[in-house]
Amino acid sequence: MRIILASSSPRRSELLEMLKISFEKRPSSIDEKNTFYEKPEQIVMGLSFEKAFQIAHLEPDAIVIGSDTIVYLDEVLGKPENKSDAYHMLRKLSGRTHDVYTGIAVICESRKIKRVDYVKTEVVFNELSDAEIQAYIDTGEPLDKAGAYGIQGQGALLVKQIRGDYFSVMGLPLSKLNKIMIDEFRINLLTREGL
Repeated sequence: MRIILASSSPRRSELLEMLKISFEKRPSSIDEKNTFYEKPEQIVMGLSFEKAFQIAHLEPDAIVIGSDTIVYLDEVLGKPENKSDAYHMLRKLSGRTHDVYTGIAVICESRKIKRVDYVKTEVVFNELSDAEIQAYIDTGEPLDKAGAYGIQGQGALLVKQIRGDYFSVMGLPLSKLNKIMIDEFRINLLTREGL
């Protein structure tokens, strides 16, 4: 079966490529800013579903994967609007523990399969000096990432510890994805059974 990733995220593509499975990339065009969900897990599951459903409707015979990630500390910390916004987010995260929620939706219209779930991971930040925050912002890395950091890049230097799923912090919970694929499609991404 064809597998489609309903995302433009290079990180999500890299994670699927790491598994050495064949997939197509077809980003959805949903507006992520207008969300009516309240709790963090509802936000990521709702947006993941909307992304996957939009593409699944156009590709009913394919397995479509949608995912969404947010950083949460007293409030949702989305992608920063500018460097100043990134600074305030990183200052808020400094020395504290925050939650990263990543939703995942796997849909196949022709088989009437719609699975949605999420993973919550705790991330502990080091105490950051103003110089460190500024140096990180100057890399340009924070500007297109939820919470203004990427754990897979130089943002790794900000992180003291994580409790949970590292790959969900990167943007795609691979273990959860494999479980859904096994449960719903009898496809094991590790053994290649069913592919």
